[in-house]
Amino acid sequence: MIQYLTNNADTIWLALQEHIVLALLPVLFGFVIAVPLGYLAVRYRWLYQPLINTFGVLYSIPSLALFVFLPVVLGTKVLSPVNIVVALTVYTVALLARTVADGLRSVDPVVVQAATAMGYRPLRRLTGVELPIALPVVLAGLRVATVSNISLVSVGALIGIGGLGQLFTRGFQLFYVEPILVGIILSVLLAGLADLAIVLVQRAVTPWTRAA
Repeated sequence: MIQYLTNNADTIWLALQEHIVLALLPVLFGFVIAVPLGYLAVRYRWLYQPLINTFGVLYSIPSLALFVFLPVVLGTKVLSPVNIVVALTVYTVALLARTVADGLRSVDPVVVQAATAMGYRPLRRLTGVELPIALPVVLAGLRVATVSNISLVSVGALIGIGGLGQLFTRGFQLFYVEPILVGIILSVLLAGLADLAIVLVQRAVTPWTRAA
């Protein structure tokens, strides 16, 4: 194992960097898209069920099938990292939109009415009152989406892109266990660190939950 790490340090480092970008960039994009969609689902209640059903269907699409199908839709090359980013963004939105909506729905209507009575307009009320209160629920969904993305990126290795997943395919092709073990260990560590980072952010931005 040590010899493999020493001889392939550059390859492993590049695979890890690619894995981080491919996994976390869709989380950022997905969060930005999911917040307004979740808000719309709460603001216009007739939208809630259709949106949730649509995202449920999208999330049920097998990742490999989506990776292969997207180049046809986007006009990109099969080996383009854009396909992975777009696919994982779709999965992130599918997970987070419902979480955001449920988090906003959990806000006490009395609090919303009080903010409105104090002169808060919808956008300011959303960013200054509703979202902060809904953050524990939203960040719980973000943790799931982040860890899920980190695991799904490896599937992209089957079409030639996939960060640490490339270590898996190389190990299977060469009947060589070391790259497989390294890929698994780094994937688990990356998922654990990302989850821990979100937990620490949640503790920092929602001190009232600790007090409770």
